[in-house]
Amino acid sequence: MSGDPHHPRVAAAARGELPPWSRATAGRREHIERVAGLIESWARTLGLDPAERVRWTAAARLHDALRDADPKELREELSGPEWTWPDPLLHGPAVAVRLRGEGVDDEALLLAIAYHTVGHPDFDTMGRALYAADFLEPGRRVQEERRAALRERMPHELDTVVLHVVRARLEHALEARRPIFSETAAFWSQLLEVPGASDAG
Repeated sequence: MSGDPHHPRVAAAARGELPPWSRATAGRREHIERVAGLIESWARTLGLDPAERVRWTAAARLHDALRDADPKELREELSGPEWTWPDPLLHGPAVAVRLRGEGVDDEALLLAIAYHTVGHPDFDTMGRALYAADFLEPGRRVQEERRAALRERMPHELDTVVLHVVRARLEHALEARRPIFSETAAFWSQLLEVPGASDAG
């Protein structure tokens, strides 16, 4: 596509086309579209240029493209530390692997997708926005008022809101007696260092 700086798969995702290898139920696709809607609105509010908005929207549409695939099949595709992750978290790294195999070399986008459930200290603004949007999208029925209040603060208080999201996910993991990922802990510690974020109510 002449003049388009994005990989065709990225450009297609931004237009609403999931890859042919995607495995997402109708309900999952509704979630994906709600996340994409948040991401698109935040990107516009922040005044991002069109090329950057494409990246944000593509990441949102691709993040759960394999959420309903067979975890055993996904695990076979992974060779890094993500191979040891619990079944429900394998889809992000697997999408990143498939995109990389198709020639997508946008490392920030791949990282955002791979770690959207866990968080990562190397996230750029897009990665942090996707992490927040996946948690805050209005279709989630648990703690609806809390999520709505945090959505109202986006995107201008992005780092503060993301800190709240990390905290909520850490609390859930602790209550469920689940291990805390080292990337999540590093992400939390990094956000605490952001001026104004750690002392926000």
